[in-house]
Amino acid sequence: MFSRIAFGSQPLRSNVFFSKPVKLLQKPRTTFPSQGSCAVHVDSPPTIPTLTTSYAHGTSSKSLLFSTVGGSLQASAERFPDREAVVFLQDGVRKTFSQLQQDVDQAAAGLLALGLKRGDRLGMWGPNTYEWVLFQFASAKAGIILVSVNPAYQVQELEFALRKVGCNAIVCPTQFKTQKYCDMLRQICPEMDTAIPGSVKSARLPDLHTVIVTDSRQPGMYHLEDVMQAGSSQHMQQLEELQKKLSFDDPINIQFTSGTTGNPKGATLSHHNIVNNAYFIGMRLGYDWRVSSQVRVCLPVPMYHCFGSVGGGIVMATHGITLVSPSTGYDGRANLAAMESERCTFVYGTPTMYIDMLGQPDLAKFDLSSVEGGIMAGSPCPPEIVKKVISTMGIKEFVIAYGTTETSPVSFCGFPTDNLERKSETVGCIASHIEAKVVDPGSGQLVPLGISGELMIRGYCVMLEYWGDVAKTDECIAKDRWYKTGDIASLDKYGFCRIEGRIKDMIIRGGENIYPAEIEQFLHTHPKVQEAQVIGIKDERMGEEVCACLKLKAGQDCSAEDIKAYCKGKIAHFKIPRYVTFVNDYPLTVSGKIQKNKLREQTEKFLAL
Repeated sequence: MFSRIAFGSQPLRSNVFFSKPVKLLQKPRTTFPSQGSCAVHVDSPPTIPTLTTSYAHGTSSKSLLFSTVGGSLQASAERFPDREAVVFLQDGVRKTFSQLQQDVDQAAAGLLALGLKRGDRLGMWGPNTYEWVLFQFASAKAGIILVSVNPAYQVQELEFALRKVGCNAIVCPTQFKTQKYCDMLRQICPEMDTAIPGSVKSARLPDLHTVIVTDSRQPGMYHLEDVMQAGSSQHMQQLEELQKKLSFDDPINIQFTSGTTGNPKGATLSHHNIVNNAYFIGMRLGYDWRVSSQVRVCLPVPMYHCFGSVGGGIVMATHGITLVSPSTGYDGRANLAAMESERCTFVYGTPTMYIDMLGQPDLAKFDLSSVEGGIMAGSPCPPEIVKKVISTMGIKEFVIAYGTTETSPVSFCGFPTDNLERKSETVGCIASHIEAKVVDPGSGQLVPLGISGELMIRGYCVMLEYWGDVAKTDECIAKDRWYKTGDIASLDKYGFCRIEGRIKDMIIRGGENIYPAEIEQFLHTHPKVQEAQVIGIKDERMGEEVCACLKLKAGQDCSAEDIKAYCKGKIAHFKIPRYVTFVNDYPLTVSGKIQKNKLREQTEKFLAL
C-alpha cells in the first residue's frame, strides 16, 4: 500500500549543516572526518544526487501533523462541507463531508451509549460499504480501536483474530455472497440466540459483548439503526469532552498481517502513524495543489487492508478528496465503468487488479480521459504491467508505492512526474520524515550504495507493536526502533529504491543467490504470459532449482521448451527455470497474496520430487 510536487527545476536547499569548530579554553581545534550525506529533500523530485551510502532520510519543509483521525475529518468537514466525501455506487450512497461528519458523530455517540469506551476494540468485518467508512471514523472519534477483520475469514480465522485482540464489539452485514457473517458468529457464540443485545456472554470469546448488524435484525444483536438512535445529547456532550483527552499517540487501528506463514499478527497503529502517512501520501501525489474538488479516487482495493483504509479513507479525511467505491466485491469491469461515469482522476489497485482491468475485452470502449494518475501497490509490481497501464489505459501520472502494514503503510512512493524507468523499475523515492537503510542480513552492517541487502525502516510510521505479542514485536523492531522489512532491496544516490524480493523467497542454487522477482519480471515480457510466479524447489545436486509457475493469457498455448528458449541469451543461464509448470490459479492468503510456500509444496508434489 506521498509533499508538494513542483513542476519545474528549482534549486534544492541542503539540509545537512556542519557547525564551525569552537575554541574552548584555547585548546587546539579538533577536526572530524567528513560525513557522507544522507538527506534527500523530497518536497519535489530530487534532481541532485545526495546519498553516499545505503542510508536515506526523507527531509521536508512540511512538518508532521499532530491530529487525531477524528480531528482530521472534522477539519475537512469544516473546510469543504458541501463537497462529496464518499460515493458507494453499488448501494447508491453519496455523502458530503458535512453529511459524513454528522453520521460519524451520531454513530460515535451511539457507541458510547452502548457502553463502549476509549481503548475498547471494535471489529469491522465485511466488504467495502459505507458502513465500513462510517465506523472507521466513528470508532476513532470515540477513542475505540478499530480492528480491521478480513471479510474472507472463516470461523477458525475469525475466532483467532477476535480472541487475539480481545474484541469487545463487532460490526458486520448479515451476509455477502457466500459469506454468512451472522451464522459464523453464531457458530462461535451460540449464546447470542438467547442474549439481550449488548450483553452477550461468550465462552469462546469472553471479551465480546456487542454485535451490530448493518442490514437486518438478528437475535442478540443490535441493528445499525439502534446505534444511530442510541446517542442522546448527553452522549454527544460526552463525545465532545472526550476529544480533549484523546492523544494522537493512542492506538486506534489494529490491522492483521496476511500471515503467509503461521497465524496473522495484529499490527497496532496510532493516530500519528496513519494520519501522517495519509497526509504525506496525498502530498506526494499532489493532492494539496490539484483542484481538490476534482480529485476523485476510484477505490477498488479492500477497506480492511491498509491500502484502502489509510490510502483511501484517511487520505480522504486529511486532504478533502472524494472516494468512489465501484463495487462491494472486486469487479474489474465495474472499476472502468466507475472511472468513466464518475470522472475519476485517480485509481488505486494491486498489480492483479490492473492485470484484470487491462484484460477486459472492451477496455477501449471506456472513456478514461479524466484519469490523470494512479497507484499500484500491495505486492510486487512487474515493470511490463506498469508500462501497459501507462500506455494502454493512458494513466500518465502513475506511481508505485511500497510499504508494509507495520509501517502504516507507505515508506517509498514515486512522483507523478518521474520518468518511465523510475516508474517501472523502482518503488519510488523515500517518503517524507522516514529513514531507510539497507544492511547485510548477516552482519547488520550498511552495504555500499546500490548493493542489495535487507531493507529497514525507521520513523513516525513504524507501528507501536504487534498486539499482545512482545516476542514477535521484538523480532522485527530493534531497540533502536528500526523495523526489519524482510525485503531484499537497494538504494540509489537519489533515494529511489528497488525491491529484489523477499529474503525468505530467495533461491540458493549451487551457491548462487537468485531473486525470484527478477525472473518474474522478465517472464512478464513474454507475449503469452499473463502472470508468473517463480519458486525454488529442492534438488539433490544444486540444493535448489528454479521453477516457473505460469498462468497463460486466455486462448494461448505454450510449452516449457518455448519458455526456456525465450529466456536463453536474455537472462543468466543459472536463472533460466529448470522446471516450468502451467497453472490456472495460485494458492492465496485470504488477503489475496500468493502463498509461495504452498505453491512450492504443490509443485514438488506435481513434479514427484
